[in-house]
Amino acid sequence: MIKLTIGENQGNQRLDRFLKKYFAKAPLSRIYRLIRKDVKVNGKRRNPETIVMQGDELTIYISPEEAELLKRPVRQIKAKRQFGIIYEDDNILIVSKPFGLLTHGDSREKKNHLANQVLDYLITTDRYDPGCNATFAPAPANRIDRNTTGLVIFGKNAEALKELNAMIRMRGSIGKIYMTIVSGQIRESMHLQGSMTKDEVRNRVSVSPLQEQGKDMETIITPIEISRQKGLFTLVEAEILTGRTHQIRAQLAAAGHPIIGDSKYGKPTVNAAVKEQYGLTTQLLHAYKLVFRDCRPDGSLAYLQGKEFICPLPERFIRIKEDIFG
Repeated sequence: MIKLTIGENQGNQRLDRFLKKYFAKAPLSRIYRLIRKDVKVNGKRRNPETIVMQGDELTIYISPEEAELLKRPVRQIKAKRQFGIIYEDDNILIVSKPFGLLTHGDSREKKNHLANQVLDYLITTDRYDPGCNATFAPAPANRIDRNTTGLVIFGKNAEALKELNAMIRMRGSIGKIYMTIVSGQIRESMHLQGSMTKDEVRNRVSVSPLQEQGKDMETIITPIEISRQKGLFTLVEAEILTGRTHQIRAQLAAAGHPIIGDSKYGKPTVNAAVKEQYGLTTQLLHAYKLVFRDCRPDGSLAYLQGKEFICPLPERFIRIKEDIFG
């Protein structure tokens, strides 16, 4: 038999879910058979829905050799660090994602993405030990597109990640504010609301009136500066109250003010001009500010209440902004 003690990052989850993560190579049928016949929690048989807590002791009546066969080997992650660190404490890590880097891996890029780079950083600096955390790994609570730059928040432990995810789901709890340059003149703030439908094949979303079918989208646009020197452009802040695919890009385009350089939603004539002048071939969009507005007073991240974190504009954005607006 083997004995496990539920650690800090492993508690407050169902027994079957814990075992499925711990024995990642075992089929579900094997997990439920273990629970019925071969698992005790604090010396007693329990059902799959039992919540295991930090400090609970699991006794599993299988050999250590079989246990090792059912576990996924500890990942050896080596990924060259490209991100910058904006803020870090024991619970969270806020990083600056550079242009061209995926937040998560996909079918084409499974190794060198931001999540793996952060894991490698945390392992090599002894901030995370995968060998002692078989059912948990630090992960991002938000994500931004490959060609969007700026702030991504990681939860470094299970409680912090759970708290971050809950706040992200609650509109406005964490203010996520972007900066971009759009075509046309915007003189007053706009509250953009609509419904999103996604074409999975083309990886493109369309925006329709709010009451129609689809997921709701909500973005607040605030103009910062207007220029007539290099054509008609507006520098804007965009705060997303929902987190949908291509939300800012699609809603601004639907409002008649597409982001410059955006090949998917932008104006071809404008894109051709900024490509020729600045070499810009993708959307100029930067996640530059996070504001913690509504932390639970009794939550693990209460100390972040009211704090703001800002990521400086990338060099390319600064160059284009100064040329257009002076």
